[in-house]
Parts: sequence; structure tokens; C-alpha cells
Amino acid sequence: MSRVVAIFGGRSEIGLAVATRLAAGATVVLAARPGSMDGAVAACRAAGAVRVESVEFDADDVAVHAALVTDIEERFGDLDVAVLAFGVLGDQAAAERDPTAAAAVLHTDFVAQPALLTVLADRMRARGRGTIVAFSSVAGVRVRRANYVYGSAKAGLDGFASGLADGLHGSGVHLIIARPGFVIGRMTQGMDPAPFSSTPDQVADAVVARIARGRGVELWIPWQLRVMFAVARIVPRSIWRRMPR
Repeated sequence: MSRVVAIFGGRSEIGLAVATRLAAGATVVLAARPGSMDGAVAACRAAGAVRVESVEFDADDVAVHAALVTDIEERFGDLDVAVLAFGVLGDQAAAERDPTAAAAVLHTDFVAQPALLTVLADRMRARGRGTIVAFSSVAGVRVRRANYVYGSAKAGLDGFASGLADGLHGSGVHLIIARPGFVIGRMTQGMDPAPFSSTPDQVADAVVARIARGRGVELWIPWQLRVMFAVARIVPRSIWRRMPR
């Protein structure tokens, strides 16, 4: 049987880039909000997938996560690799004025992520195998005033995923916590790139290399950001609060 790879957020640039790199000889399931998936499906087929399927997935509807994973596994086989590639950047200015806007970002980027991680980890732990990829961000390592709503969501996700990774240690399930910096793509269109920026392809290359390696939880993309944020932790708050997003 072919390896089964599921991308939750299958229309995202990073998610699709990971999918095409894992597609050769695999069954690829692209889970995304309703809309055309023709381009993404075609890209995975061209990359060598033996089967490509798309399913509807609303990350914010956490009540259906378990049923969705069950449906995917019953139809296509047990998941070998699951990548959580969904999320929103949000509008910081709007979120500072509107609690509903702030809560929406936190729900998608934090609440929905641990909900799905819990479902996936529970299934894979019972089988004693599998790989999960969660996308944190350097924005959550030390939250900046300029994007504290998004950053705080990523901080929460990072903490949850770190604890879950420790909980999965020795179970046969590998959880990778990817921490990219500024990614130049649709989500950040119109913004000035930050130092050590990367592209969706560069992020995907790093993630797939780590999956192949089969060990190591934290993945900084690029690696230089690990050093940068080790220093960032000790920058005085009076200076840190003036840092750009």
C-alpha cells in the first residue's frame, strides 16, 4: 500500500509545496475549504502521486475534526504523514479594536490547531507510528507589539506542540514543530520582507528533509533564526516594543 499523506490546508502555498515533495508513490489527501482544488490536485499528480483526493475541511469547526480524520482513514487508509498548514495572519489594527476579530485569529491559529493535533496524535499513538507537522512561527518565540494577536496565537500553539511532542516521545509518532520566519507569499503580500526571510519552497524543502531524517522536534527555518531569537529573549522590553512585525 502507498504512503498516505494528508495536508490540512491543502490550498496553502506551503502545504501544497510539502505535498508535491511527498507525492511520489503516495496517496495525497488535500483537505481545504470549499472551492476549486483542480490546480493543487494536478500538481500532486504531476509530482508522482498514485492517488490524489480532495476533501472539505473547515479548520474552525473543531467539533468535526475527529469525524473528518475517521472518514479520511476509512476511505484512503491510515495516515502516515499529516501536515497542519492552515492559518490566518489577521489584521492587527482591527483586532486591537474589535474583540471578535481578535478571537477569530486566536481560534484559527491556536484553538483549532491543538484540537486537530490531539485527534491526529491519539490515532497515531494507538498505531505506534506516524509523523505530524505543526507550523509554529518565530512570531511566537517572543511576541512583538506590532503583531501580538497573531504572535500570541503562535506562542500558544508552540507551547502546546512542544508539550505534545514530549508526550509522544517513545510512542513511534514524530511531531515536527516548524518555526519559519517571514515567508514571502500570498499571506504576506505587500509587506516588506524581514531578515532571513524564506519562500514556501524553501520552507517545504526544510520540512521534507526533517521528515526524511525522522528525528528532531524543533525546526527553525532558516537555522540562523534560532541564534537570532536566543538573543531576542534578552533584548530589553523598552527596545523590543518598538520592533516591527
